[in-house]
Amino acid sequence: MRKYFGTDGIRGKANTHPMTAEVALKVAMAAGLMFRNGGHRSRVVIGKDTRLSGYMLENAMVAGFTSVGLDVFLLGPLPTPAVAMLTRSLRADLGVMISASHNPFADNGIKFFGPDGFKLSDEIELEIESLLESDLAPRLAGSHELGRAKRIDGAQQRYIEFAKRALPRDMSLEGMRIVVDCANGAAYKVAPDALWELGAEVISIGVNPDGYNINKDCGSTSTDALSRKVHEVRADIGIALDGDADRVIIVDERGQVVDGDQLMAVVAESWHAAGRLSAPGIVATIMSNLGLERFLAGKGLSLARTKVGDRYVVEHMRSHGFNVGGEQSGHLVLSDYATTGDGLIAALQILACVREEGRPVSEVCAKFTPVPQVLKNVRYRGGAPLENESVKTAIDAGRDRLGGSGRLVIRPSGTEPLIRVMAEGDDAALVNEVVDEIVDVVARSAA
Repeated sequence: MRKYFGTDGIRGKANTHPMTAEVALKVAMAAGLMFRNGGHRSRVVIGKDTRLSGYMLENAMVAGFTSVGLDVFLLGPLPTPAVAMLTRSLRADLGVMISASHNPFADNGIKFFGPDGFKLSDEIELEIESLLESDLAPRLAGSHELGRAKRIDGAQQRYIEFAKRALPRDMSLEGMRIVVDCANGAAYKVAPDALWELGAEVISIGVNPDGYNINKDCGSTSTDALSRKVHEVRADIGIALDGDADRVIIVDERGQVVDGDQLMAVVAESWHAAGRLSAPGIVATIMSNLGLERFLAGKGLSLARTKVGDRYVVEHMRSHGFNVGGEQSGHLVLSDYATTGDGLIAALQILACVREEGRPVSEVCAKFTPVPQVLKNVRYRGGAPLENESVKTAIDAGRDRLGGSGRLVIRPSGTEPLIRVMAEGDDAALVNEVVDEIVDVVARSAA
């Protein structure tokens, strides 16, 4: 059992366990010892989003890493994929992103990247946990071996140039009016600048972080403000990033939301036609819509499904030779460019498709009609509601009712104390009934 790490690093409410300065210090010490390379002076890069608690956690981790002899390069507020890229670019032994992604400001988290820019495996995270709870004092660096810390100038410009290369060299965004919502998060400077440098007319919202307003009524999890702005300025497209900019949701010129499933369909079809798919299909999670699977099948492409979490998508992509994958929530992993989900690079791929087809976003991004899908969450305080016999019986009954024309997915959240109940199928009324019945039984069990 993992005590600290969830589906995407360590996460929790800031200044309460495990998101305390003390735990961050020890996590940095443990991870630093694991990735300390005796062949050279080891180094770690640290990025963060715009949460108030980022200052506390960043300083604690600097203390932890330097205490075990690692040099620290501080990047400041930068998207998660920028940290992954710079971990490789700066030849670091480890990368750290301090962020709780799409969660409210009061939460925070710690994500790790290995020297190859990929998120750490479950096995390595378990080793870090084991070290974390051991006596680390005997393994601290000697007084003359302590690490140094410094801020890196130009990190934002490095990432902007990296992202711009994802757009075809001979293509410009000139003449396009784009609204970008940066969720008052990590991309509040780099995303508008990159789009402007590529020629677009850029209207930016969610670019005034104050430590408290990250993801608040903005960004990829709250697109109403973006839709209104697209209407107001008659934009061609709206781009909504989340707090750490590793996911993206698109709003078309009519103000309608386009989710990650549709975006994956756009990229898959485009890359398939261009002969760019490294395997005859893409990778998504168990939460992606059945409509996406049917659309791909009609193109002769497969849909491989993994557990929820972009890390599991990436692991499957790497082990089976795929170069496109993602999640319905807007994580798009395009391994020709990046080692993790990158909202800005994914948006640029969609913009390239819009440019190439010469049609409105509402047409380009409507690849399939989604199958009716319902997702509801049940909060619980403790225990294991899914082990309850009445819950198991309700789940089995729901599966039988949906039969072969639908899917049922019930799982605990990896980041919050929630049970997620999702069903989909061609009969919308039946799907709603099945979800409501299971939610009711789980709620009674969790009470």
